[in-house]
Amino acid sequence: MNLIVTDLASRETASFKSVAAHEIEFAVGDCALGKVPGKVLVARSPTGVCAILFGSTAEEVEQDLAASFPGSRIVSNDRRLRADLTKILQFIAVPRNPLELDLDIRGTPFQRRVWDALRTIAIGKPLTYAQLARRVSGPKSLRAIAQACAENPIALAIPCHRVMGSSGSMAGYRWGIERKQALINKEVAT
Repeated sequence: MNLIVTDLASRETASFKSVAAHEIEFAVGDCALGKVPGKVLVARSPTGVCAILFGSTAEEVEQDLAASFPGSRIVSNDRRLRADLTKILQFIAVPRNPLELDLDIRGTPFQRRVWDALRTIAIGKPLTYAQLARRVSGPKSLRAIAQACAENPIALAIPCHRVMGSSGSMAGYRWGIERKQALINKEVAT
């Protein structure tokens, strides 16, 4: 898997403007997680998948994408992203193997450490926030780790849904507890 990491905290302003100005292409597909049907959006920058988002409607996920990449040109391209969307939908249906996509991960150094640790969590083997904190180098504030999970724009490929509360409770999830529970149930079942 090719991984392009963009460090938002240390980039110079001119460099940031050129990266932010890139075109982001996206596609939206139907996705059933839990009892409520919904949508999944995959977005790709020139260097890799930069977002996988869930929502109830296409408009909701498109607005989430636009808010995540202000200053970028957002363009629908179902044909170019068909293979990425198919991989994602297959993973949702039967999550046996890690989701293999070229990624363009953009975040602070701390967020990247948390997201790297999330990628080490095995399918069907959820961790608590405290267990995740032990895998993260540097400061281990549970609140900061939970915030980094909540700000993850690449669902599934960076599996923040695999983190539970200290008692094994579902805790929060950016895209809703019902989706998180459905993902965990499918992963544990396989």
